[in-house]
Amino acid sequence: MHHSRLCALLIDCNTPDIDEAANFWAGALGRAIDPDHPGTRGNYRMLETPADEPIVQIQRVDHESRVHLDIETDDIPAEVARLEALGAEVVDRLERWVVMQAPTGQRFCVVRIQRPGFPKNANAWA
Repeated sequence: MHHSRLCALLIDCNTPDIDEAANFWAGALGRAIDPDHPGTRGNYRMLETPADEPIVQIQRVDHESRVHLDIETDDIPAEVARLEALGAEVVDRLERWVVMQAPTGQRFCVVRIQRPGFPKNANAWA
């Protein structure tokens, strides 16, 4: 058995200035940038997020700007297999996460546990 739950909303920004993009989204969503979060580094900026809500991260990308979500799990291979059985396809396997595409075209990531309290509010899968 493994568990999974919605982890994060990532705002992919094709921009030369990630700080400008993060400042916009911080203002738009009414959340401050969290400069001390370990996820705030390089091309990434974390917004302050209450512990019981999904993470919001702004990231600089080379592809088109879009929003995607992450699903966190305690067993990435099992979760990927479960999602493939639902019709998703693996796009890329990276060191710490897997990029997938839903049958409806949206891309998303399957990631290791990111938020505290896991597996609270997670689904249990056999």
